[in-house]
Amino acid sequence: RASAEIMVDIRKRFKAREFADSGQLLAALRTRLLEILAPVEHALIIDTGRKPFVLLTVGVNGAGKTTTIGKLAAGDTFRAAAVQQLQIWGERNGVAVIAQGQDADPASVAFDALQAAQARGFDILIADTAGRLHTQAHLMAELAKIKRVLAKLDADAPHEVLLIIDGTTGQNAINQCRAFHEAVGV
Repeated sequence: RASAEIMVDIRKRFKAREFADSGQLLAALRTRLLEILAPVEHALIIDTGRKPFVLLTVGVNGAGKTTTIGKLAAGDTFRAAAVQQLQIWGERNGVAVIAQGQDADPASVAFDALQAAQARGFDILIADTAGRLHTQAHLMAELAKIKRVLAKLDADAPHEVLLIIDGTTGQNAINQCRAFHEAVGV
């Protein structure tokens, strides 16, 4: 619906010759998209009373989870080189990365990371998860297990679950949101 409304508006304005060039058209499109998003925008609020504040990132493969949280501690055991990527980000930013070897149990990595964060007095722990299609029931169940295991150390953890979605996903983003919310409460 939003796309259709935007297209009607842009076509009308194009026919009225409101745009001198493609740059003006793109600026108008950007402005309209920001107007649509503004009512639902809100900042991530880190509750400093929760130490460590636990953020769990979830999403499909290649959406940008690791890159998004690259400067903070994380556990990602599924994708080849994910741990190495996080360690490089950690070194660049002076942030500890808690990791285990390739193919380690993700819930175990999350548990160990939270234990270490608590013991070291970290303010924030961001747990990176391996990408997974929202249609893979066993992998969605694995996310639910990670959440349950974190709650063993802190009944309220994770305190925030961030779903990372590729901006080019389209209508399937709605299905992803529903499935990930069902599994871990995005």
